[in-house]
Amino acid sequence: MTVKKICLSVIKILVALVFWGGVWFAVSLRVNSDFFFPAPDTVGAELWHLIGEKSFWLTTCTSLLRVLWGISISWILGTLLAYLTASSRFLDTILSPAISAVKSTPVASFIILALLWMERGILPVFITALIVIPIVWANVSEGIRSVDRNLVEVATVYRFSLWKKLFRLYVPSVVPYFMAACKSSLGMAWKAGIAAEILATPDHSIGKELYYSKTYLETPTLFAWTLIVILLSLIIEKLLVYGLERLTKKLRMIPKGEAHAEH
Repeated sequence: MTVKKICLSVIKILVALVFWGGVWFAVSLRVNSDFFFPAPDTVGAELWHLIGEKSFWLTTCTSLLRVLWGISISWILGTLLAYLTASSRFLDTILSPAISAVKSTPVASFIILALLWMERGILPVFITALIVIPIVWANVSEGIRSVDRNLVEVATVYRFSLWKKLFRLYVPSVVPYFMAACKSSLGMAWKAGIAAEILATPDHSIGKELYYSKTYLETPTLFAWTLIVILLSLIIEKLLVYGLERLTKKLRMIPKGEAHAEH
């Protein structure tokens, strides 16, 4: 990315922040009550106060780890399920209805049911993984099925190794679908994880802080934690997508190196 593009991106972000900050300030003036709609400076002061506490960092990091664990599990299981359903009609018949049912069931229903079966600290990880798995499965399945059958037959005739088949046929076709699944599911995963924390209220969680802020009518604190959730969601999405793009570029370079070694 060139310096010009970076500067344009920064300017766009600043313009958006100024605009929506102005809207927020105007609405707070109209309402004229920090209880119902606190002003930006009030929320900023509360946010600064939270950041200065040690418990804030423990709470934030713990919630982040729960969501990241859930996302990692969902990527692995979603990709595995996609491979199984794409390679076997029988497994596709058995597993597809269950995955579709998970996809269409409200998140709150799963959270309430899961509260009966597992510990509160594990529940956000479970819910995050459960919500993201169908998205990964659907996209990766489509990517696997998009592989040219003729190329697969050619690879079989020329006795390509499993390594060659994987990185020369399947990775180039599946990676764009997998990346699309990751981009569309990251925000949803974060929201599902926080929603699970709000209902389960595990120790050291952002969801618990949101729940208590609402219960004790601490509106500026509620706004501050909500702002933290939004910022963390954006940061996670940008960092993970960037990391995945770097990883996929390296994976695509592996076959070339292997071919050179064989030659």
